[in-house]
Amino acid sequence: MIVELVSTGTELLLGQIINTNAPFLATRLNELGFSVIYQTTVGDNRDRMKLVLKTALERADLVITTGGLGPTQGDITKEVTASLLGKTMYLDEASAKQIEQYFATRRTCMPSNNLRQAMMPEGARIVENTCGTAPGVIIEDEATGKIIINLPGPPHECSAMFETSIVPYLSERFGFQGAIVSRVLRTYGLGESALEERIKHYILSQSNPTIALLARSGEIHVRITAQAASEPKALQMIHDLESQIRPLLGEHVFGIDEDTIEMSVGKLLLEKKLSAALAESCTGGLVTSRITDVPGSSRYLTGSIVCYSNTVKMEQVGVAEEILAEKGAVSRETAEGMAQGIREKFCAGVGIGITGIAGPDGATADKPVGLVYIAIDGPAGTNCYEHYFTGARTDIKNRTALAALSHLRHYLLTI
Repeated sequence: MIVELVSTGTELLLGQIINTNAPFLATRLNELGFSVIYQTTVGDNRDRMKLVLKTALERADLVITTGGLGPTQGDITKEVTASLLGKTMYLDEASAKQIEQYFATRRTCMPSNNLRQAMMPEGARIVENTCGTAPGVIIEDEATGKIIINLPGPPHECSAMFETSIVPYLSERFGFQGAIVSRVLRTYGLGESALEERIKHYILSQSNPTIALLARSGEIHVRITAQAASEPKALQMIHDLESQIRPLLGEHVFGIDEDTIEMSVGKLLLEKKLSAALAESCTGGLVTSRITDVPGSSRYLTGSIVCYSNTVKMEQVGVAEEILAEKGAVSRETAEGMAQGIREKFCAGVGIGITGIAGPDGATADKPVGLVYIAIDGPAGTNCYEHYFTGARTDIKNRTALAALSHLRHYLLTI
């Protein structure tokens, strides 16, 4: 069963709103065993929308549209769908009463143009909207056996209608479609091309399950997707392939699916019965913020100091004045002093010191923008890592935070 999602609305093409309906529907449809092969976005133009829907019906068995069911003249999805399928529009009295009741219960006057939402294609199955005024429609084309479903654009209306009405319809109409299941291996430390080289054999020979590499905010995700008659069978297929891939990726895999690297670090700190303290300069507390995004992080995070100035580095963290004078705030020695000092100050199991130049100012000939030092002090001694990151100021801060968490994770694995 091939599905195409068609998102309508010029505002999507202008970038004025983020399309959250498409990822929601794609996720749910795949969970139900339907293969979403195409996604298209088209503006509120009758000719272009008609061409998009015509193309979608030629290559998909089921087309689901979102948007364009409102009361204004720009809301044309139902009309274009009806025209394409040769259906006339009529006023559905039941829908009109429901829309009138919607306004009456809120004690507001209904604009007359809201009755446009009660205009329905002949022969369509009308889908009640429990969260708004725009009913959805299901049209089964007798000539081709193809189906178009029009859903409203507001995300809460779209998701509610899909779960309440469309899922039962699809189950009744098509029965069990099998299972499409994915698992994501989240990695850090290998570039996309280097990672591909390690598992190239499996990528070239893939069929079912499939493998895809996705670059995500400094991480590389390896998505394994299997299609089978049942979810347990799909999971077993994924497990079999994952067991072959994992050894090739080694410690670069820090989690699966929704695991974050800060979650991985937290689990390791608990396992090692260690606490952590941080002294952050160029990251401005970003690493601490990410660690505290994990519920229960108070069990292993002792505290942190944003030591932006040299005075705070010396007086609050304990970095020696002569180190700052001779080596500078951005140096291996300063980072190590920050890690050691913050560990001692907070009586922590491990200390992390981070200093660097996030830019765009502050660089010298010897110390360019993006130069960062990350030091970790703990039971395994003091390690310091030098990085040269590129990008805007926020990019460098985010990349530094991710690198710091990764280094902390690897340090903990050695203990």
